[in-house]
Amino acid sequence: VQLQAYGGGSVQAGGSLRLFCKASGSTISSYAVGWFRQAPGKEREFVAAIAKSTSSTSYAASVKGRFTISRDNAKNTVYLQMNSLKPEDTAVYYCAATTVVTGTGNLYQYDYWGQGTEVTVSS
Repeated sequence: VQLQAYGGGSVQAGGSLRLFCKASGSTISSYAVGWFRQAPGKEREFVAAIAKSTSSTSYAASVKGRFTISRDNAKNTVYLQMNSLKPEDTAVYYCAATTVVTGTGNLYQYDYWGQGTEVTVSS
């Protein structure tokens, strides 16, 4: 499966963005999908994940209540709705797919990665 992440941009603090993770080459319903982010000089970190079939979700504590991950298998797309954005959310955001059914926060369990989309939040 190939993944394309897009939808990033520049917003002011308190604003919203919606990220898209579009799959091709395979149906996204075959995978659990996670979003990760990497800020300059920092390690890549888990943001959110959605399970393969039950659509159960998990979130990093830093984004819980502000971000929502969802999927539309008919459109072969997973979304990350980001509200109440903070300057510390500034990073390159990556989507990734795994055959681990429930999704996982462990980036090493993801087999397929998109190219990343940049999010900049100004104060």
